[in-house]
Amino acid sequence: MIVLGKFNELEILRDTSVGLFLGDDEGTDILLPNKYVPQDWEIGDKLSVFCYLDYDERPVATNLVPYIERNSFALLRVEEVNAIGAFLQWGLEKHLLVPFKEQRSKMVAGQSYVVYCYLDPVTFRLVGSNKLDKFLDNSTAKYEQGDAVSVLVTRQSDLGWDVIVENQHKGMVYQNEVFKPISVGDTMTAYVKLQREDFKLDISLQPLGVAVLEPAAKQVLDLLSAHKGFLPLHDKSAPEEIKAYLEMSKKVFKKAIGTLYKNRTIKITSEGIYLLEA
Repeated sequence: MIVLGKFNELEILRDTSVGLFLGDDEGTDILLPNKYVPQDWEIGDKLSVFCYLDYDERPVATNLVPYIERNSFALLRVEEVNAIGAFLQWGLEKHLLVPFKEQRSKMVAGQSYVVYCYLDPVTFRLVGSNKLDKFLDNSTAKYEQGDAVSVLVTRQSDLGWDVIVENQHKGMVYQNEVFKPISVGDTMTAYVKLQREDFKLDISLQPLGVAVLEPAAKQVLDLLSAHKGFLPLHDKSAPEEIKAYLEMSKKVFKKAIGTLYKNRTIKITSEGIYLLEA
């Protein structure tokens, strides 16, 4: 079956004046227009193509790679807003429509939004929505503390940053636990801090527990080396100073310098930290 909004592995069936017709094992075919036909091909070859509806609402294949696929989330830029809705650039000739009813607030041309791409069950068109919560389900989330997960940053609030976890669950990174610049649309590896009884997920951008000590200690050591063996930081330094230098919390910093001190790698004074010679 040819799946719209996804890449399909299809066989070249025949050559026509408008392009190649590709088909699946069920006898369904789709046009790959001439402008997307590869230079070298033969009848029977298999091609990986993305399938969607063209301007005339006809199924069509392309070898262009979209910024988003069906049933996934991505940050996309609004190219135009008209009476129908907002049209977003997603790497294909025909823009992705986000109807007004699928906009959390009215979208503005030139701005970027995290959206979800899905197949409308009524029109069978691929459309977008930035009412993200209705596409997320935490009831199926099963994580252990410390699990590494992929996250997409979607929104900033007074509490912190909303993130989408593994393309299906909603999580929160609290503002006071963010120690590096992040923006809406960023994707990164993060860590499950807590899965609550109501299935809400607290997410950390840093590894938890013992796992954070080694990289944090190395980070301090590397910065010491880059600053001629001295940093004007110590266990009494303000959290803001530590964050500015190292993008880590004071708690993690104290554990890191504690590890280095026990290993007799550094000397801690009221002025700061000195790197000891080996």
